[in-house]
Amino acid sequence: MEEVEVEEIEVPKRKVKHDLKPVDIQRQQVEKLLQRPDKTLQIPEKADKPKLKAPKDIVRNVQGSSAGAGSGEFHVYRAHRRREYTRLKSMEEEARKEEERNEFDAKIAEIRAHEDEKTAKKRAKRKKRKQKKKVKKLKTDEKDDDDDDDDDDDNKNNNKKNKNQKNKNNESEKSDGSSSEEN
Repeated sequence: MEEVEVEEIEVPKRKVKHDLKPVDIQRQQVEKLLQRPDKTLQIPEKADKPKLKAPKDIVRNVQGSSAGAGSGEFHVYRAHRRREYTRLKSMEEEARKEEERNEFDAKIAEIRAHEDEKTAKKRAKRKKRKQKKKVKKLKTDEKDDDDDDDDDDDNKNNNKKNKNQKNKNNESEKSDGSSSEEN
């Protein structure tokens, strides 16, 4: 007989819910979410403060001085005391947080005021420097204009002198040239 090789196929074991690792649980949740992408998600918002019941105005089963407390009264007393301590603790915590918030706000306001003061001082310095630069530029421009006016006057005088000198040179050349032509 011929021997036929049979391939063994490994069937992956299905994990039971209690055998899943946190990564597997998260993967399953993501896959489930991705199966229906059109469905909107409802993300619950975190409650800021635990809601506590208001303290009871009337405490029932108040024991008188002559009557003895029953066996269950101690537990009622402890529960009442625990609720009251929890309420007081939450009030103290809220007051502490409010105080910290006020201190923080005051500190931030102080820092901002200091920064604004520094900024205003630097702004004033920049403005003053810019103004000085502007005044200096105006003075140099006026000086240049005056110099230009003086230069223009000097140039006019020089031009007149040059023209006069050229005229004299031309006349002298003409007189020199005419005498040589005559000879």
